[in-house]
Amino acid sequence: MTGRTIRIGAGAGFSGDRIEPALELVEHGALDYLAFECLAERTIALAQAARRVDPAVGFDPLLESRMRAVLPAARSRGVKIVTNMGAANPLGAARLVTRIARELGLHGVRIAAVLGDDVLDIVRSDRFPLVDRAGTSRDIEPGMVSANAYLGAEGIVAALAGDADVVITGRVGDPALFLGPLIHGFGWAMDDWDRLGRGTVVGHLLECAGQVTGGYFADPGVKDVPGLARLGFPFADVREDGTAVLGKVAGSGGCLSVATCKEQLLYEILDPAAYLQADVVADFRTVAFEQLGADRVAVRGGTGRARPDTLKVSIGYEDGFVGEGQISYAGPGAVARGRLALAIVEERLRLTGVPVSDLRTELIGVDSIDRTGRQAGNEPREVRARVAGRAPTRAAAERIGAEVEALYTNGPFGGGGAVAAVRDVLAVASTLIDRARVSPTVHYEVA
Repeated sequence: MTGRTIRIGAGAGFSGDRIEPALELVEHGALDYLAFECLAERTIALAQAARRVDPAVGFDPLLESRMRAVLPAARSRGVKIVTNMGAANPLGAARLVTRIARELGLHGVRIAAVLGDDVLDIVRSDRFPLVDRAGTSRDIEPGMVSANAYLGAEGIVAALAGDADVVITGRVGDPALFLGPLIHGFGWAMDDWDRLGRGTVVGHLLECAGQVTGGYFADPGVKDVPGLARLGFPFADVREDGTAVLGKVAGSGGCLSVATCKEQLLYEILDPAAYLQADVVADFRTVAFEQLGADRVAVRGGTGRARPDTLKVSIGYEDGFVGEGQISYAGPGAVARGRLALAIVEERLRLTGVPVSDLRTELIGVDSIDRTGRQAGNEPREVRARVAGRAPTRAAAERIGAEVEALYTNGPFGGGGAVAAVRDVLAVASTLIDRARVSPTVHYEVA
C-alpha cells in the first residue's frame, strides 16, 4: 500500500465479546486506533433501567475488564481507543476509565465522554410518529425508559481534535466509531460524501469484529474456518481516498477472505444503495473485494450522498412480562409426549383464564427455530418442551411456568429438568427526530 494510511482495528463486535483478540491487536497489530462496538438495539434501554436502580452504573459491564486489559499496551504504543461502551452513562464510564488509568500508573491519559444522544426529555415532550409500527411516541410514553438518538462521527472527531486518548460515547451509528478516526486523521470534510461513504463501508466491515474473520461464517464441511477458539479480530489499513486493505494478526485463528467480506457487507442492511447513517447515505453497490494474499483483502468502491435531515431514535419502554417454562422428555415417543405436554399447558391456561398473549409452544430440537414442519432424518430421542407467553402482570406470567412444572405428576411420563422463569419485557420502538434538535458535546477527564 502506497501513500499515507491509518490502521484501525476492531476490538469487539458486541457487549459480551472476547477480550483477548483486542489485546492481541494492540500488542501485535501496529494500530493507530482500536474501536470497541458494544451496543445492540436494546442495550441502552437495559443500561438505563439499571441506572435507575444505581445511578453509578449504566455503562458496559465489561468496560473495566477491557480497559484494564488493553489500556497499558495502548498507552505504551500510542493507540487511541474509541468505543460506545458508555451506553446510558458515558460520563460515568469516562470517570471509571480515569480511575483505572490512575490505578495502573498511566498518568496523563485524556478521556473524552461524548454526550448528547439522550433525547428522552425531547421525545416525552412531543408526539413523534413511530417508524416501525402504527402510532406515536405518546402511545408508549407511560412505560418509556430511554430514548437515544443515533449520533454520527461529529462528537468523536471533536474529542480526537481535543487530543483524547480514549473516546467513550453513548449511542452512535456503529460505523461512526471507525469513520470518526478517519475523518480526524485525514481531515476529510463533513460533506465529502464519497469519502464518508467509503469510510462507512470500512466501518461496516469492521464493526462486528470477528464476523469478518470467520465468526458467524463457519459451516463445517461447507465453509470451514480454522482456529475459531482463538479467532483473530480484523484491522483495516485505510488510505486517504477511503480504499482499504483488511487483515488480521499473523498466526491468529479464523480466516479473512472475499467470501467473509461479502457476507459482512450485506449484514443488517436494508437497501445497499441507501445505507442510512447519521453522517452520510452510503451506497454499497460499487464495492469490490480482491484477495491479495492469505488473510488480506483489498476493499475499493462505495459512494455517498448527503446525510439525512433526521436522526433515528431508539426508544426503550416497559411492555409487560414474559413467563416461560421448560421440561425435557427422552427415549421412545419423546416427541409425542412433548407435544402432549404442550397441549396440556395450552388447555390449562385457557381453563384457568390466565391473560396470556403471544403464546408460543415448541419442542426444542424439532420446531423451535425451523417452523416449517419439515424434519430431516429419524425422530429425535430427546426433546425439550418450551412454553412462553406475554402477560400484563408478573403474577399472570408466573402461571405459565407453574403449569409446566405441574407436568411432573399431571402430564406424560418421563418428564424431567423442569424450569420456570419470568422476565420484564423491555421493548424497543423507533422514531425520527430533526437533527437540529440534537447537539453532541464533549466532556474531558484526565488521569
